[in-house]
Amino acid sequence: MHPNGSSSTKASCAITGRDLPRKQLVNLETIRPTLADLIHRDHPGLASDALVSRSEIARYRTRYVEELLSAETGDISEIERRVAESLATNETLAENVEEEFEEKRSFGEVVSDHLASFGGSWMFILSFLVLLGVWIAFNLARGTNSFDPYPFILLNLILSCIAALQAPVIMMSQKRQEAKDRLRSLNDYQVNLKAELEIRHLHEKLDHLISKQWQRLAEIQQLQLEIMQDRRR
Repeated sequence: MHPNGSSSTKASCAITGRDLPRKQLVNLETIRPTLADLIHRDHPGLASDALVSRSEIARYRTRYVEELLSAETGDISEIERRVAESLATNETLAENVEEEFEEKRSFGEVVSDHLASFGGSWMFILSFLVLLGVWIAFNLARGTNSFDPYPFILLNLILSCIAALQAPVIMMSQKRQEAKDRLRSLNDYQVNLKAELEIRHLHEKLDHLISKQWQRLAEIQQLQLEIMQDRRR
């Protein structure tokens, strides 16, 4: 044995053969049966209590989730592949879509958002009505000496220009909002899919642990019965 006792804290991975600390190795008996079956399918010579590195377990967990999704949907998308990898690496998928859009906005997009927000508010409607009222009242009071006499041709031209410019600005803001909603829905889908798979894996693991406990309890009970029979004899 090594003088520092390091050899007792290390063991070999049954798949890669690398010597690793015991805390980085997992006993195949403690993982889910479906995952263990997948490992035994590639390595049929492994013992049921073999030690496998956590990195290999993570790799097979990703593969298992990909095969599960492929069997259910017929094909696996890039989003589902990312979910499978996040399950193996414990990566967080939840993202703040609002911050991402705020950081990537150009000057024109910022202006269009503010104009669309102001153009769809009561402040714009009331201020525009006041402006129209003042314009009409001023020109009617000046009569033929006004800069825009009745029927207010200049006012109609200004209103037409405002309407022509306002429509594309609002459409630009709506397109960005649709893109934001699409990213938000994709993020929600990833999070929900990961949560569903995590819950399914948790149920499998609980069932496996309960089954192991019942087996151990049955073995202990059998040993107790044998001890009682020996004592009677």
